[in-house]
Amino acid sequence: MKKVFIDGSEGTTGLRIFERFEGRDDIEILKIPSELRKDPDEIKKYINASDITFLCLPDAAARDAVAMVENENTIIIDTSTAHRTEEGWAYGYPELSPKHREAIKNGKRIAVPGCYATGFITIAYPMIAQGMLPKDYPVAAFAMSGYSGAGKKTIAVYEADERDKELDAPREYALTQNHKHLKEMQKITGLARTPLFSPLICDYYSGMVVTLQFYADMLNGKPTPEKVHELFDAYYKGEQFIKVMPYGKETEYNGFLAGNTCSGWDGIEIYITGNEDRILVSTRFDNLGKGASGAAVQCLNILLGCEENKGLVL
Repeated sequence: MKKVFIDGSEGTTGLRIFERFEGRDDIEILKIPSELRKDPDEIKKYINASDITFLCLPDAAARDAVAMVENENTIIIDTSTAHRTEEGWAYGYPELSPKHREAIKNGKRIAVPGCYATGFITIAYPMIAQGMLPKDYPVAAFAMSGYSGAGKKTIAVYEADERDKELDAPREYALTQNHKHLKEMQKITGLARTPLFSPLICDYYSGMVVTLQFYADMLNGKPTPEKVHELFDAYYKGEQFIKVMPYGKETEYNGFLAGNTCSGWDGIEIYITGNEDRILVSTRFDNLGKGASGAAVQCLNILLGCEENKGLVL
């Protein structure tokens, strides 16, 4: 039985990870007393007593926690932004390639992808890998997310009895084009240019849609939407966490893609829409599922050699 410690177990990501461990008999959760959860000496003891530690912390605290590791056998799974583009860290998205899955399986340091980055990379990575999307394409993307992705303070603001009326409507942010997920979006996909990215935070708890927009004549081979669908269908064939939705599926929703539909689910959907001139590829998933906690638990399952979906909702 593996000993698991969750540093940051009272945040949204940590709580969801803990929920996904209910009923499991192959792990033992090391629970730090609540009054000591910010005590560096105590945290260090728990990290080094664990076989696997999840870091559900702000970036600076995650770096500090990694520096505390003295047990060479302790594996770190970090859900923060801190190490996603660092050398020596496996990028925790096994479906991207056999190489990614193998790196997770044999890794001691694993960085869980960001939520927006997950949606973006799910689309861009296979299109580049298969030669359809040129690396120098000026990729533009937009996204909408539930407010839980912004953490406990923002959740409290949105769920307060008295709040600003502006919170009733979607709010665009990252207007300086410096969103913290852009670095991994570019590095993991190999894009030559930093993408244009416009995210929105919306008045619902969890779930998100990330969409990339393409001119067909700027893609290699000038593909139709149907051809783009064929690429994704083949690339992710057999992957239980990724569902390439039937072409035209969005018509069953009257042409709408709601952001909250996948809340509570740990997989991700892909939709290909548009026309022969302009093509949209969209991912829909839970920012706390495949976009955070679900992905972290999937990485743990790969490390343990058990079913990848163990304890997860699919």
